[in-house]
Amino acid sequence: MASLGLVGEGDPETSTLVMCGPEEAALLRLEEVFSATLARINNLILQPLLSIDPESSDPQDRECLRLLQQLHKSSQQLGEVTEDSLYSLWERQRHPRSFGLESLLLLRSADLVMQVHMEYIESYTSCLVGQAFHKVAKSKSVYWRGRQKVLRQILTGMGCEGSLGTTLAQALRQPLTQHVQQYVLFLLSLRDTIGERHPAQELVMHAVTIFGNLQSFMGQALDQAVATQALWHSLSSQLRDVLCTPTHRLLQDSQDVPVVVTPLRAERVLLFDDALVLLQGHNVHTFDLKLLWVNPGQDRYTFHLLTPEEEFSFCARDPQSQVVWQWKVTQAVCQALRGKKDFPVLGAGLEPSEPPVCRCGAYTFRAEGRLCQATYEGEWRWGRPHGKGTLKWPDGRNHVGDFFKGLEQGFGIHLVPQAAEDKFDCYKCHWQEGLMSGYGICEYGTDEVYKGYFHEGLRHGFGVLDSAPQAPQPFKYTGHWEKGQRSGYGVQEDSDRGERYIGMWWADQRHGPGVVVTQAGVCYQGTFQADKMVGPGILLSEDDSMYEGTFTRDLTLVGKGKVTFPNGFTLEGSFSSGSGKGLYTQGVLDTAALPPDPSNICKRQLGLGAFPVERRWHGVYRPFWHFVFADCPGDLQEALLGFHMQSPRELRKSQEYLCCERSHPKDSAGNVEDILEELLQHREPKALQQYLRKALSNSLHPLGKLLRTLMLTFQATYAGVGANKHLQFLAQEEVKQHAQELWAAYRGLLQVALQRKGQALEDEDEETRDLQVHGLMLPLMLPSFYSELFTLYLLLHEREDGLYSQGITHLSLFPDTKLLEFLDVQKHLWPLKDLKLTTNQRYSLVRDKCFLSATECLQKIMTTVNPREKLEVLEKTYGEIETTVTRVLGQEHKLPMDDLLPLLVYVVSRARIQHLGAEIHLIRDMMDPVHIGGLYDFLLTALESCYEHIQKEDMRLRHLPGHWDSRELW
Repeated sequence: MASLGLVGEGDPETSTLVMCGPEEAALLRLEEVFSATLARINNLILQPLLSIDPESSDPQDRECLRLLQQLHKSSQQLGEVTEDSLYSLWERQRHPRSFGLESLLLLRSADLVMQVHMEYIESYTSCLVGQAFHKVAKSKSVYWRGRQKVLRQILTGMGCEGSLGTTLAQALRQPLTQHVQQYVLFLLSLRDTIGERHPAQELVMHAVTIFGNLQSFMGQALDQAVATQALWHSLSSQLRDVLCTPTHRLLQDSQDVPVVVTPLRAERVLLFDDALVLLQGHNVHTFDLKLLWVNPGQDRYTFHLLTPEEEFSFCARDPQSQVVWQWKVTQAVCQALRGKKDFPVLGAGLEPSEPPVCRCGAYTFRAEGRLCQATYEGEWRWGRPHGKGTLKWPDGRNHVGDFFKGLEQGFGIHLVPQAAEDKFDCYKCHWQEGLMSGYGICEYGTDEVYKGYFHEGLRHGFGVLDSAPQAPQPFKYTGHWEKGQRSGYGVQEDSDRGERYIGMWWADQRHGPGVVVTQAGVCYQGTFQADKMVGPGILLSEDDSMYEGTFTRDLTLVGKGKVTFPNGFTLEGSFSSGSGKGLYTQGVLDTAALPPDPSNICKRQLGLGAFPVERRWHGVYRPFWHFVFADCPGDLQEALLGFHMQSPRELRKSQEYLCCERSHPKDSAGNVEDILEELLQHREPKALQQYLRKALSNSLHPLGKLLRTLMLTFQATYAGVGANKHLQFLAQEEVKQHAQELWAAYRGLLQVALQRKGQALEDEDEETRDLQVHGLMLPLMLPSFYSELFTLYLLLHEREDGLYSQGITHLSLFPDTKLLEFLDVQKHLWPLKDLKLTTNQRYSLVRDKCFLSATECLQKIMTTVNPREKLEVLEKTYGEIETTVTRVLGQEHKLPMDDLLPLLVYVVSRARIQHLGAEIHLIRDMMDPVHIGGLYDFLLTALESCYEHIQKEDMRLRHLPGHWDSRELW
């Protein structure tokens, strides 16, 4: 190599390095010669090589042209880089003090220069492996024989023996290999010349490493290409057609290092840089290296390989052969996963030599089974889908989600195409061992929607199935499922028939005790079998007539029975019906019975004792308790609470972009650990109340999720057609049961939270539990059920409230003083001081002014749904009455019962509270038992007395202007 010298003053270690005379010219000449050689190669070889007809029908010709075009492009890029390198040398020669060593392209852009050289080598070796040179030489043999002299000039120092294809290959390779060799020599000499403190020292050392690796890579790549080319000649034409691709590079052949493969018994094993190939006669088994796992064997002769569908072993004759094969397969897998070759030889480099166990890749299954012809793309672990991925079948089925050891596990979305165009069954569910398990939402191509729980791929537990609104027979089922069928307690609404069934199911049919409520107000209760009522039953009509007897399967009266009319008359005998001829009966009509109490007739209740309240909706609580008994694991949180997804319309827009990302709403309760930690921090009574209120209002909190589901069941049962007065008791006891279950659910979470802290939950006696259920939980959750529940109370007490409203209307005609006089309120208690008269106005004309504060206070009873708060309003009303009397008398005064009740009647009549009877009965039924016998119980009893008195007031008004004796009424 040319010698180098230093020019400059000062420290020689930091002086500018320049080339001296002939040496500088030699380096420039080297680059100029290479640039000129590349130009000649381009004009004399590459351009003629591209003369293949691009429209050729032969696919081999088209592939050969593609390879040569890529080589031509790489050659042009190499020429451009060489020109840039020359330019940097010229600039340094002309301005040595302005351009230091750092300005040389070979140093400042060593990585770029190396990359361009590597691309050329890759293109060249692809042409070599694809036999492009031999094919072109064969098709244009006359032309290339005439160019042998030109080729001989390019191949300096080498003969031109061999075929024309070989000569072409040598002409395109030799100048590059020689030039890279000169680069390495130059950089080594430069490294030895400059000092360690030179500014360009780091660049020079980096370039030495880069081009040393490049030289090794070229040798390795060329050797592999030559070996691969030689392999094609050793194979039959049939195998060659299958395996011969430009991308293959042979790394190892079992004919060179023998190995036995079991259980496949391969005759020959070929390891390429992207695939492992086993040959069995004319059969070729190809395995993608990206999805090949190497597992060392138990001895020094064997190691095992795992693929998505195969597992086999390599057994070598001796330990050395085993080491060679295992090492080469392992390194080939690493290279395939990294997408690049190692430097300077296989296995070297900074990357770990062991391939990762978890990988990403795509594979199409071929073996028979549920995955046959399906393509999986995603994460893998030890030959199995593991992590997030997508499965696609040729028939259009898609599954995207989480996998575990080859099976769907965790959340996933499954699309199944239907025969109708653009119709899919869409399953958005949690999966376990390949089957739906836990909570899921299924939207079918028929527009039916199921939201509920699954087990082993079938609907199981609680769920709601809603038909399409435009279905011929629209329905909605809310209840329990078992092995894919409706079984247990459930509610189904038949919109077409205008009726709702509430009761037991078995094997997808109504079976056991049940109640049918119709839109017309008619109710049936009886026993069902195979979807039809059998045996005796009860029918309640809208006018409160009751039939007790047998029915036909379509709920028509037939056989022996008894009808009780609202007026007390009874008709007992045999009933039958003719087609279109009405109802026939033969029996005895009894008109001698005393008239029954009308209030008792309208309050007949259905379902009493038929459906034990603690067993009705146990399927709603079952997933929660499974979650709690499993110690509230985070991976079950979403399976319990559900998820938020894009709409089915959005999911079906394009299967290519199918994804399973769930959104996290702003009111998210957080992970399980946060929920349990917050629960422990709010155990004091006031803090607990605030915590429960927040938890119950959050649908993503376990307690809030439970409450939302219970609301759904309550609405499905008692809203719409189910708003029937004969179901009031069922609804009332259901609400109370839900309060008990929600309190138990809270304590279940608390127990898990304490156990995680190494603490135990104290036992709770029945009295303490009742106090917490009625005093804490019931008031918090009652608003969620209040609308439907209060409607049932309205219907049940409609008659009494009607009489009460008439009494209020008549009493409202009285001025204040006349009404106080009529109600026999002692005159010294009249608050005349509160009446401010206008000119020419008399006391007898003033209306709605007396006891105004008490009246306004009582009206607030309608503004809350909490029974305790309603009682507190009543207590304040009592306090306002006493305050007014105290002010009138000028001294503190406690009202005796005889004085209090008339005043309370006055305040109630002026408050004009609608549906007071429904309010009173709801308060009584939902009142905390701790208040029974106390002040609240006394005040509520007084209010009930006022309510009953006002109902009778219409009869009293007919005897005006007489007075009535308060002692007689109270």
